[in-house]
Amino acid sequence: MRTPTILPAAHRRRMSPAEVGLLCAGLVLLALALWGPVLHASPHQHAFADQRTLWGIPCALDVLSNLPFALAGAWGLVLLGRVRSGVLDGATRATARLFCMGLVLTAAGSSWYHWQPDDAGLLWDRLGMTVAFAGMLGLAAAQRVSSRAGGTTAMVVLAAGPLAVLWWAHTGNLLPWAVVQLGGMLLVLALACLPQRAGAWVVPLGAVIAWYGAAKLLELSDHAVYEATGQWLAGHSLKHLAAAGAAWPVLRALHSVTARGHAPAMVGGHNGAPCPRVACSPH
Repeated sequence: MRTPTILPAAHRRRMSPAEVGLLCAGLVLLALALWGPVLHASPHQHAFADQRTLWGIPCALDVLSNLPFALAGAWGLVLLGRVRSGVLDGATRATARLFCMGLVLTAAGSSWYHWQPDDAGLLWDRLGMTVAFAGMLGLAAAQRVSSRAGGTTAMVVLAAGPLAVLWWAHTGNLLPWAVVQLGGMLLVLALACLPQRAGAWVVPLGAVIAWYGAAKLLELSDHAVYEATGQWLAGHSLKHLAAAGAAWPVLRALHSVTARGHAPAMVGGHNGAPCPRVACSPH
């Protein structure tokens, strides 16, 4: 009698509809990055409104406003270190750590860039942001789709992001980077509309997107905000503060886990709003 072959659970498990949807969305974004129209950066992309030198620091407020990224990332790593083993699944813990490390790297890269804005500095700025994006996208996928999807998504973005940055540096085509940045955040928004995965760590993705959206609006209003505030504060400096604010929902959720000693056994409504499992019906 022939002994049946027993495959590991990871090989036997088929892709869920949510995983298939996430894969299709990723393929659409990849196709757009590869075959979409060439997108050139503005010739004035380094001409920020506030170029004052303060305390010997050029473009001081655009440089110093990166400090909240470093503080948020460092505090997130401290909180993760306090979470007991087994409380968070491996993919969630890894992607949350990646996100926090990305915040620290963003603070370093963006400060370097704004000290003397040019294409060389912008490359390092964007490479740091890529790590944060990979962590956030992976965290969102782990929360709303599956642990497997979270880890895979983070690894894909961690590979694709630097390639997009290097392609821009080599060809001047900004489209692949725009797909990683804006397409990635649209993907987080789509994931926020899915129901919370049963037993997953609850992070309000809607709040993350709201902070990020505010940051993009401030970035586009750099000069207008500078004039409106009597040249006290520029939109780009405030953009850094708002973007760092996008880490607050994650930090708050981490603090909740350390206070409880366990991840809340919840499934949730849209945008990460938690509700007791017994009170929720499937979407």
